[in-house]
Amino acid sequence: MERLWRPWRGAYVRNIESFRDEGCIFCTKPGCGDDRASLILHRGATAFVIMNLYPYNTGHVMVAPFRHVGELEALEEGELGELMGLATMMIKAIKVEMQPQGFNLGINLGKPAGAGYDEHVHIHIVPRWQGDTNFMPVVGESKVMPESIEGTYERLLRALGELPR
Repeated sequence: MERLWRPWRGAYVRNIESFRDEGCIFCTKPGCGDDRASLILHRGATAFVIMNLYPYNTGHVMVAPFRHVGELEALEEGELGELMGLATMMIKAIKVEMQPQGFNLGINLGKPAGAGYDEHVHIHIVPRWQGDTNFMPVVGESKVMPESIEGTYERLLRALGELPR
């Protein structure tokens, strides 16, 4: 049997609570001053796009409001509109750069619904390809990622720059 080494994932699994102890990533990352290090791809007026450091698939991004809000119905109309606008923009950019065959979009509201950060609303955008869910995640409890987070960041940043304004 072959082994797939994913040391970055082990650090996350072992220290999930310590990651949360650092505060809400959707609040701290935009304020750190280095969008590349924070994996922020785009900033809007009320919301931003950030890559998922522990993606379900290559190209997995999240769209979140800058404001710390945990309930969808507590968002203002402008925030809701910008969230959907940025989600649409990212789908276009991912289509141009990665040619996925489909997408999963998800908003997990509350811990029982699977929200890792349940106090800050965010939309997951996960590109999908036929056959990307195979025996590895089911039998091997491993997901094979074909490129680095940094490589995906550069590709998506370039695709965003090429979108018509």
